[in-house]
Amino acid sequence: MVFSTTVFLYLFLPLVLILYYISPTKFKNVIILLSGLLFYSWGEPVYVVVMILSTMIDYCAGLIMNKFEGRKLPRRICLIVSICMNVGLLAIFKYSGFIFENINAVFGTNIDISQMYIFGLDYLPMDLLPIGISFFTFQSMSYTIDLYLGNVKVQKNPITFAAFVTLFPQIVAGPIVRYNDIAAELESRSITLDLIYDGIIKFVIGLSKKVLIANSIGSLWTAVKATDFGQLSMLGAWLGILAFTFQIYFDFSGYSDMAVGLGKIMGFNFPKNFDYPYMSKSISEFWRRWHITLGAWFRSYIYIPLGGNRRGKWRTVFNLAVVWVITGIWHGASWNFVLWGSLYGVVIICERLFLKKLLDKLPAAIDCIYTMLLVILGWVLFDTPDLPSAGAYISAMFGGTGILADDAALYQLTNYGLMFIICIIGCTDLPQRAVKALRNKLAPVVNYAGVLVITAMLLLSTAYLVDATYNPFLYFNF
Repeated sequence: MVFSTTVFLYLFLPLVLILYYISPTKFKNVIILLSGLLFYSWGEPVYVVVMILSTMIDYCAGLIMNKFEGRKLPRRICLIVSICMNVGLLAIFKYSGFIFENINAVFGTNIDISQMYIFGLDYLPMDLLPIGISFFTFQSMSYTIDLYLGNVKVQKNPITFAAFVTLFPQIVAGPIVRYNDIAAELESRSITLDLIYDGIIKFVIGLSKKVLIANSIGSLWTAVKATDFGQLSMLGAWLGILAFTFQIYFDFSGYSDMAVGLGKIMGFNFPKNFDYPYMSKSISEFWRRWHITLGAWFRSYIYIPLGGNRRGKWRTVFNLAVVWVITGIWHGASWNFVLWGSLYGVVIICERLFLKKLLDKLPAAIDCIYTMLLVILGWVLFDTPDLPSAGAYISAMFGGTGILADDAALYQLTNYGLMFIICIIGCTDLPQRAVKALRNKLAPVVNYAGVLVITAMLLLSTAYLVDATYNPFLYFNF
C-alpha cells in the first residue's frame, strides 16, 4: 500500500485532478468515486468489496429511514442494522483473530482463522486487515446516525453518497469526515485559486512532515525495537520510544495535513485533526488536540448518547470508562490496546474528579512534563507486540537492565541528535508563530521565500521517496 500511495500521488493524482477540473460539475462526484475506488483497489484489490458493502448498507438504510419518516420503530431498526453490519465488518476482519486467539488460549482449541473465509468465498480471507476499515466504516456510519437524529437530510443520489465514502484524500487514514461536515459541499462547491494555493501549501507541509521527519526519526525506533529489550540500555530505551513519539505524530499529522490539503484543492474543507498535542498540560487536553475527529466521533455518537456528564458524577465516570475502553479497542486487536485505552480512561477520570485542580496549581512546565511522561509510556504499550514486551521495555527505560548507556545508544544519540532537535521544534507552534511574525513585518519577502521553501520541500520529499525503502504509513493499519 505504501508503494501504491506513492505511485498514486505522483502518477495518478495529477491526472485525476486535471480530469476533475475539466469535468462538468455534475460529473465531479463521479470522478471522486472512480478515483477513490482506483486508489483503494490499487493497494487492496480484494477488500474494495468490503468498502463497497459498507457504503451500500448505509445508503440503503438511509433510503428506508427516509421512507418511514415519522415512524420511530422502523427507523430505529434501520439504524441498528446499519450499526450492527458495520461493526460486524470490523469484528470479522479486525478482531476475529484476537477473539479466536483468546478462545484457543482459554479452551485449548486450535482454531486457525487463516483457513476461514468470509461467506465461504476464497477471495475474502479473514486473517488480513482491510486498510483503513476503522476509518471508512465510522465515516459511513456517521451518515445513518445523523440521519436518524435528524441532523442531516437523506442522500438519494447513490453516486454522491458513494463519493462521500470513497473520497480518496482521507479514505484510508482520516481525518474521519462525517457526512454532516461536507454535505453541502458534496452538492455544490466552489474551487478558487486561493483555495488551491492553500491546499498545495498544506499538502506539501504534510508530505514533508511524513517523509522528511517521520521516516527519518522512525528508522531509529525500528532499530531499537529489533533489539532484545532485556539487553537495552536506559539511554537506548528512551531514545527509541522518543523516536516513536515523534514518528507517530509527524506520520499521522503529516498524512492528515496531506488529506486536508488535497481536500482544499478539490473544493472541500475537511476538519482539523491535530492541534499541537505535545504542548498539552493534561491528558484531557492532549486528547482534545490529538486525532480530533476521532474524539469528536466518540463524543457525538457514544459519550453523549450514554448521557455525557448530565447524569451525575458516577454516571459520567462510567461513560468515560466505556468510551476509553472502546477507544483502545478501535486502535487495535490486542490486550496492549485495551490496556492503553483503559489507562488513559483512568487518568482522564482522575483529572475530571480531582487531579486537574491540582495540576492547575502547578507550574506549566511541570504539567507538560507530567503529560508527556504519560503519553510516552502509553506509546510503549501502543507499539510493542504484547504486554510482557511492554513491561520489559518500560523496565529498561527506568534502568531495569542495569545498563545506563552503551556504545549503540551513544552512537544513536550523536547520529540522531539534530533530528531530535528538529522534531522538538516542529511539534510546537514556534515555526507557525515565527512565520506569522515575519509576515507581519516583511510580507512580500516572506511570501516569495515561502514559495521557494515549499518548492524545495516538495523536491526533497520526492527525492527521498524515489530513493527510500523505508516509508511506512502507521495509521493505514487502522
